[in-house]
Amino acid sequence: MKHSIAAALIAASLGIGPAHAEITVGFVTSQSGPASSIGVLYDKGMKAAVEFATTAGDEKVKFIQLDDSSDPSTATRNARKLVEENKVDLLIGTATAASSNAMVAVANELKVPLLAISPITISPSDTGERWAICIPQPPNLMVKVVIDRMQRDGVKKAAYIGYSDAWGDLVYNGALKPAEDDGIKILTNERYARTDTSVTGQVLKILAARPDAVLLGGSATQGALPPLTLAERGYKGPLYGTPALLNTDFIRVGGKAVEGVQVSAGPVVVAEQLPDTHFSKKISMSFREAYQKANGAPSTDGFSAYSFDSWLIFIDAAKRAMAKAKPGTPEFRTALRDAIFSTKDVAGTHAIYNFKPGESYGVDERSLVLVRLVAGQWKYEP
Repeated sequence: MKHSIAAALIAASLGIGPAHAEITVGFVTSQSGPASSIGVLYDKGMKAAVEFATTAGDEKVKFIQLDDSSDPSTATRNARKLVEENKVDLLIGTATAASSNAMVAVANELKVPLLAISPITISPSDTGERWAICIPQPPNLMVKVVIDRMQRDGVKKAAYIGYSDAWGDLVYNGALKPAEDDGIKILTNERYARTDTSVTGQVLKILAARPDAVLLGGSATQGALPPLTLAERGYKGPLYGTPALLNTDFIRVGGKAVEGVQVSAGPVVVAEQLPDTHFSKKISMSFREAYQKANGAPSTDGFSAYSFDSWLIFIDAAKRAMAKAKPGTPEFRTALRDAIFSTKDVAGTHAIYNFKPGESYGVDERSLVLVRLVAGQWKYEP
């Protein structure tokens, strides 16, 4: 007994003691490259999240962030580095569908849970296991809400123009079934690259089809290119879009050409306009307070709140996982994955989250409202 006490005293004097296992989270976003206008918002949202909570229960959280430069191969390398070198317990990322899919492949291979903050379709690993889940609303739900609003607005024929990538596909494919159900004909499927500087050819085809409205499948800065070109060519009809357009750069670049556009949005975007009984209002106001403290400016977008919600889901799951295993171990990663997939009724800024094994998403129609751009500000359209 005396020897044990003496050893403990010597260890304490040398600063030696039992290792305290922190939970380590690796975050990847696009702080440079074409997707940076969204990636930087994810970064600011994560800063708000860390301001809001730095522990999961009594356990401290270590946070590591890397830039994928809007490149899927870099996202892959970053994810591998975070797992193999930094030994993270959880991955969160990133700003594009292609890069997010690249991270899913790493998460499945290395058996580390991933919270994807871009809306993607998640595939299981070769062994049938799933290690990733999506935080945002699924594209088909984002689009369905918009198509339903089109029907209520009397639209019978709509044209589509979107990115020539996975996101453009998700929006277009998500529009087909609800449009058919609502009696709306989709006249065009025009596409453009995120780096294009002109969509004149695509817009001329849209105008030739004489649509009642145009559905936009772009995002952020480049999402303003079709509305600008449509306005230059005299189009005065209504515009509709998804939460991918909830971005100050879209408003700044689009100017008068995007005035009046209606988009589906997470309720956090118009938190102060929501009734006090709405699930999102209280936590959204807490998010805005943390965002202001962390970034020195108010939140003006919907993207940053996805990062924040991913942190809420992580904190909730980590508390339950720690009862089963110690952070920094394969057992903890598995326990954390299982806890995430059993998330129940976690109220976030965008949605009430309920995840199930085998499913990519965990939200329902409560996660979306309709907003209209009026004088450069998003207005709640009940």
